[in-house]
Amino acid sequence: MPNSMTDPFGRTVSYLRVSVTDRCDFRCTYCMAENMTFLPKKELLTLEELDRLCTAFVNKGVRRLRLTGGEPLMRRGIMGFVRTLSRHLDSGKLDEITLTTNGSQLAKYADELADCGVRRINVSLDTLDAEKFAEITRRGRLGQVMEGIEAAKRAGIALKLNMVALKGFNEHEIEPMLRWAHGEGMDLTLIETMPMGEIDGDRNEQYLPVSRVRERLSETLTLNDIPYKTGGPATYVEVEETGGRLGFITPLTHNFCESCNRVRLTCTGTLFMCLGQDDAADLRAPLRASEGDELLNAAITEAISRKPKGHDFIIDRNNKGPAVARHMSMTGG
Repeated sequence: MPNSMTDPFGRTVSYLRVSVTDRCDFRCTYCMAENMTFLPKKELLTLEELDRLCTAFVNKGVRRLRLTGGEPLMRRGIMGFVRTLSRHLDSGKLDEITLTTNGSQLAKYADELADCGVRRINVSLDTLDAEKFAEITRRGRLGQVMEGIEAAKRAGIALKLNMVALKGFNEHEIEPMLRWAHGEGMDLTLIETMPMGEIDGDRNEQYLPVSRVRERLSETLTLNDIPYKTGGPATYVEVEETGGRLGFITPLTHNFCESCNRVRLTCTGTLFMCLGQDDAADLRAPLRASEGDELLNAAITEAISRKPKGHDFIIDRNNKGPAVARHMSMTGG
């Protein structure tokens, strides 16, 4: 493909994650400080500008588009944005538009998301205990998220739960979560906490290697490796006892960089070529410099030429600070 994007290591970039806002109605302890300072709204790209950026990537070969935040459904006008982007599904240029959400607004938007062609959504959910859910999110109501999950299921949207494995907090809830999710027809993916941004706690106290979780689950469940992929970094097993899929995202115990096909765009027009590196490209300036896309396309091509081989995430007693200064809410997961 003449417009495809290939990085210096021969990996084709076909997956764009777009953080449409850095704001969130939760303050999850592993993701944010409790008193966050968010971007002034005047610094955000308009949704029309974000559409133009996304379209440029689609024209250069991106096949999958994931909207993230912060909480993407908090962005004013978000459904108009999704509906506009869905023209690329209709044309066949995009394979899918997906969403990662905390579920708080899903009950309101599930039907419209389905009508726009969204067929798959990831919902972040770390516990089924209402008190612990309120503790870890500092804001959220579990019942509100459950209503959103039910609404999405009724709308015919396939759901995958993302559960961050946290030592001493939810490690003994993982198997019950798995059995519940599979019983409800949902996949589950376990994620290691990532050292991004200053938080109020110590990530050394939170970090639970997913490899250890898998070993524990293997004592009571039969986990069979399968080649299933969704375009993201997870590796999957099928759980024989439930018939459902369980994914593992392991940025620390085993990085997934060798097959990375992703770049991340922020709501200010900054492109991060790697989640775990600070190198970035400003796409706002070339976007606004001309009504045509020549400068923008050149900036994207130059950025892809700098995509690094991998990230340098590490959590140990000698590395108490975050690997990168920005919070997860700036670029999504």
